[in-house]
Amino acid sequence: MKKGGLWLTLFVLLLAGAVAGSFGHLKDNINLGLDLQGGAEVVLQAVPEEGQTVAPEDMEALKEIMRNRVDNIGVSEPIIQLEGDDRIIIQLAGVDNPDDAIDILGRTAKLEFVDPRGNVVLTGADLVDAKGVRNTGAMDPSQENAISLKFNEEGTKKFAEATSKYLHQYISIYIDGELIMSPTVNSVISNGEAQITGGYTLEEAVAEAAILKGGALPVDVEVMSKRTVGPSLGADSLEKSLNAGIIGMALLMTFLIVYYRLPGVVAGISIVVYTLMLLWLMCWLNITLTLPGIAGFLLSIGMAVDANIIIYERLREEIANEKSLAASVASGFKRALLTIMDSNITTLLATFVLFEFGTGSVQGFAVTLAVGIIVSMFTALVITQWLLKWCVDVPAFAKHPALFSNKKGGVNRG
Repeated sequence: MKKGGLWLTLFVLLLAGAVAGSFGHLKDNINLGLDLQGGAEVVLQAVPEEGQTVAPEDMEALKEIMRNRVDNIGVSEPIIQLEGDDRIIIQLAGVDNPDDAIDILGRTAKLEFVDPRGNVVLTGADLVDAKGVRNTGAMDPSQENAISLKFNEEGTKKFAEATSKYLHQYISIYIDGELIMSPTVNSVISNGEAQITGGYTLEEAVAEAAILKGGALPVDVEVMSKRTVGPSLGADSLEKSLNAGIIGMALLMTFLIVYYRLPGVVAGISIVVYTLMLLWLMCWLNITLTLPGIAGFLLSIGMAVDANIIIYERLREEIANEKSLAASVASGFKRALLTIMDSNITTLLATFVLFEFGTGSVQGFAVTLAVGIIVSMFTALVITQWLLKWCVDVPAFAKHPALFSNKKGGVNRG
């Protein structure tokens, strides 16, 4: 066996080992979306003041605040999308307590410090940080869990002036119009820091801090709908999708091997390589996989097969014209290149449009399809060509040109 045949054998063996050893690991590390993992979905409706409308910049600010709140409560890979002019859809995969998360998302989070005369001296707009502080009980057993606040430069100045002006008087703290506490000012606070206590558990303090740190909402919102998706539904959907994909790939490979012979075997190897590469990329890029994403994944497999078919049809035509196997492979890929590039680039443009103007699951479909197309072009134009050239260098294969084509015509082995 020539060196090329030896390397081809080693490559196939290593690939088989990679498939067996990596698939389970990759499957466990792929981020699953709401429909596959379970979690919560909430639709919020912006409610403007009477006689006013919701401005686009308010909705963009609302979207960013919601993302900050979700990040602060520790939910990974959320999907937050605007719908229409005044709605926002939030999907939280893997949330254990969806009602608590929904309560945090729907809160207005209007923080106000009010002086004894009823004037607002400080608001949440002056905040730069907020966090829940645990009562360790080491120094003072009576110490409560608290919300620690830190103001910006302007807020620090306002707070120092207020505590100086109302020394030995009280300043009331309101959140969403509800009186939280009215502490007496015992000294001037000039470092821009304050604490809110009030019998919070640590979880409540952390949740309130997440709301305040996320910022006050630019407009009032109300919950239009909320639903939970159980993981059993997601697992069932995922299992059915995987089974459909395996059956579809098996049928495709069978067709390719029967119709294209040895190049069909090469195509099967390329598709396996493509699948592993795409799964690795999804893990590396932290792409969230949803049911529409699986559809994009399977569609990209079809496009990978289509690229191989274009190449093999060109190869068969070159062989029928009595060219050598090496020349047929080189010419077949050269003739197929422009066709493959044209079809894939136009599809990539379509995925860009879907991502730019779509929402939620449509964007997930577009991202998965786009990544799949790029990987499929690499495997078809690089991996497939590499393997076919190896096959041509193997004497056992080169002596039987019928392995490469069933079209009539001679083959120059030179």
